[in-house]
Amino acid sequence: MHPTETENTEVVVIGAGPGGYAAAFHAADRGHRVILVERDERLGGTCLNRGCIPSKAYLHATQLIEEARFSKERGIVFAEPSIELRTLRAWKESVLERLGSGIRGLAKARGVMVIHGRGHFEDSNTLRVENEDGQRFVKFRHAIIATGSKPALPRAFDLGSPRVITSDEALELNMVRDRLLIIGAGYIGMELGTVYSALGSAVTMIESATALAGADADLIQPVMKKARQKFADIRLHTRVVEMSSSGSQIRVLSECTDAGTNISRQTEAFDAVLVAVGRAPNCDDLGLANTKVLADPGGFIDVDANQQTADPAILAIGDVTGGVMLAHKAAREARIAVDTISGSAGESRNELLIPAVVFTHPEIAWVGLTEAEAREKQIPHRVVRFPWAGLGRAQTMAAPEGLTKLIVDESSERILGVGIVGQGAGELIGEGTLAIEMGATAYDLAQTIHPHPTLSESLMECAELFYGTSTHAAVPKQLPENSTPPDVSDPAAPNPILG
Repeated sequence: MHPTETENTEVVVIGAGPGGYAAAFHAADRGHRVILVERDERLGGTCLNRGCIPSKAYLHATQLIEEARFSKERGIVFAEPSIELRTLRAWKESVLERLGSGIRGLAKARGVMVIHGRGHFEDSNTLRVENEDGQRFVKFRHAIIATGSKPALPRAFDLGSPRVITSDEALELNMVRDRLLIIGAGYIGMELGTVYSALGSAVTMIESATALAGADADLIQPVMKKARQKFADIRLHTRVVEMSSSGSQIRVLSECTDAGTNISRQTEAFDAVLVAVGRAPNCDDLGLANTKVLADPGGFIDVDANQQTADPAILAIGDVTGGVMLAHKAAREARIAVDTISGSAGESRNELLIPAVVFTHPEIAWVGLTEAEAREKQIPHRVVRFPWAGLGRAQTMAAPEGLTKLIVDESSERILGVGIVGQGAGELIGEGTLAIEMGATAYDLAQTIHPHPTLSESLMECAELFYGTSTHAAVPKQLPENSTPPDVSDPAAPNPILG
């Protein structure tokens, strides 16, 4: 590569994660000439290389350990598992390589040029890309920033010790420590705690507030019950006051506030500390000062409803813009950004319906309004819950602790929110997302025949429960006031719920 080589393109995308490569591919499909810039050798970004995919690979593998231990209650007895970390890492890496190669193949098939290196804006129409071979310049009409995020490591926790790690190092799985402290009980901390406890670590978790913020309490409860069985300790409303290196361990002083009155402190030693307290935007070295792009005090890039920044030539998507940091959100924002560049009127980010999944054992998934949000916004609603204890498929899978809930508008009976906790909740939430997106009512869902025996029946039964007709509900609910299931004996009759 010549050190002063210059490429000209219509669209340059910086970052090849789920948002970045989706933007590049969609732009190419729309007929644009596209260059995709990525620092890592393997495409896929944080999600594929240091996030969603490796963590789910480990979660699946460690779930097998739990299944094997439980199987003796079914009359199938296995020996205690022997864990070979090198083989486990190699299997995980093979998964990542297959997916990364697939993305690269799709880029080639679409004619997307991939340049590896660090992108730095020289101005609002020029990107400098640096790598070990030198540098080249990319002249563009439009740029889409999709550089994602990185684990946040507060200065007080950054001891410069290899025993203080973030999710990046935890997913390398180089060693399983006997005593592991996890700071943060969000989805990252809970998922990695699930993995490491299954592999043999005595996991202590500390969280300054409550666990899994954002999900409703009734969905969190089964997850926390299982976690307390697996982890050595979980301490909520507890903060780390001080950390220091002490030989081959990390000494941690923590402070717990009980009901806001009683304060207790204790000092402990751990073999490793995993800091999982959030993520920070990857935009420090982008050269944004050379453009008109603006960022908020946290460093996240400001965008409007069409993903446009304050610079007319530059858009931004995904984690780097803040808000909900999920791969599927970034992928949808990629389409919005490209449609904006192409001049089509598409949907704005304010209209996005974004499902969330926490891949613990059991999983939690929710979409639309949570029960807490409906109360806070004072939206007239009813909540119906169907416990999986009455679900045949859940019993055969030894997963009766699950729960499916619907948040239903009182007047229109439209489904406003869906929450699920239980095995495979992440696979089931798609139906709830579609129901809300299509403006379905509880009656629509109740009248949709679901196969038996499946976990998906819980959605149908939950909707039936709204009308007091659920077959397997322990205590049938009464019909809501002024609500009568539509008479569908005459197919031509108007649907009174839909008006």
